[in-house]
Amino acid sequence: MLYLVLSCNSSPLVQMPEEEFNWLLKEEVHAVLKQLQDVLKEASRRFCMPSPGLESQLKQENFILGSSTYGTLRCCLFMLGFSPQDINLKIAKSSQVLHFQFREDKQWKLQQIQDARNHVNQALQLLSSRDETYHFKTGAEVNKLMDAVMLQLTRARNRLTTPASMTLPELATSGLMKMFTPPMPGDAMINFYINLSKLCLTVYQLHVLPPNTTKNFRPAGSSVLHNPGAMFELNNNRFEVSHVHKVECVVPWLNDTLVFFTISLQLCQQLKDKISVFSSFWNYRPF
Repeated sequence: MLYLVLSCNSSPLVQMPEEEFNWLLKEEVHAVLKQLQDVLKEASRRFCMPSPGLESQLKQENFILGSSTYGTLRCCLFMLGFSPQDINLKIAKSSQVLHFQFREDKQWKLQQIQDARNHVNQALQLLSSRDETYHFKTGAEVNKLMDAVMLQLTRARNRLTTPASMTLPELATSGLMKMFTPPMPGDAMINFYINLSKLCLTVYQLHVLPPNTTKNFRPAGSSVLHNPGAMFELNNNRFEVSHVHKVECVVPWLNDTLVFFTISLQLCQQLKDKISVFSSFWNYRPF
């Protein structure tokens, strides 16, 4: 009799988790995928990339970057999508206003934003490959998809939170320095980058070291921001950074995008956590 009682009572205990697991794979997984797609579509819309012939439909954004502490540098930057169009620089030391435009024959974009947008679109492609008619068979299959989506989202977030390090010769010969008309003066270099939700501008003022300068010449390594006194060699000339001016401003839609990334990563992890609860029963057993 004891055996019969145990047999009758244990069957529902085995079936109930299995039914819940089947429901999770069939219903809840697709509900989460739909949520993820909705959030990431909103993130993708923030990266307003102009299509050929449709540039006039985009709203021009004006960014005022200035130093509130010393007022040594002020910049007015006009952007269309994430392509800079026009820039006015004023360095207080010389009271000289430097006005540059980005060359019409070449288009330069903030690579960080372009890369982040590409990663978001790749995540959306992964999600759309498993529409509501797709039948997930195992928890491992769900986890594999979530890992792939999370990888793209992490890469997208890192592109906005981790600016690329560059040496001064790399900056001097970068595509950005060739984008201006009139050309940037030979004693100045400029760099744009994104750091979290901020658009940052750095202007380096340079002076040429005498040709016989060998003592204490130490070329600077790779860095996001170089300090005064940093030295480098280019085209058989040696330079030293005499002044560094950095200004920044908050870009609200970049902050929105980072929030969307955080929400999406949390949704992915929560789904993986639910799957892991059932793995102790079946180890991703197919049904």
